[in-house]
Amino acid sequence: MDQQKKLVVGWFSFTCSEDSTILFTELLNDHLDEWKKVVEFRYLKALKSKNEIAGLDVAFIEGAVSSDTQAEEVKKIRGHAKYVVAVGACACTGMPSASRNEFVSDEVNQKIAYYLHHFDYSQKVKKLDEVIKVDDQVPGCPMTVSIFLEILTKYLKLFNISPDA
Repeated sequence: MDQQKKLVVGWFSFTCSEDSTILFTELLNDHLDEWKKVVEFRYLKALKSKNEIAGLDVAFIEGAVSSDTQAEEVKKIRGHAKYVVAVGACACTGMPSASRNEFVSDEVNQKIAYYLHHFDYSQKVKKLDEVIKVDDQVPGCPMTVSIFLEILTKYLKLFNISPDA
């Protein structure tokens, strides 16, 4: 028996409130039965203990990049994914996570210097496309569900995967 081809996806979260991850898990309440036929969730740390990033068709990445360690992680993900989708405001615009980039007062900067140093934060928070190539974006805080669903459908079609199988 031939096994149905599936879209291999990963869902990753960096510096943000993880509201899009929460919304995505809520979407599974309505779509799990249909999606599990056509999507292999290879990396979904919010719901799985065994995760793998190799061989991803699409990586959905939520959150801004706030450290060199995170920058290296997103570069690694990019290297294992054919396509990358920035999810949510922090990934797409950097904000509100990047609001600390606007701190100008020397006093404020001295107060946060401890945190920058001790928690491996970089001097500036970056939106995802400042670190890696991004193929699509799902804006919003949390993400705009209709756009997420459109993009998921786009990649199912791109990989010739029929949701009706």
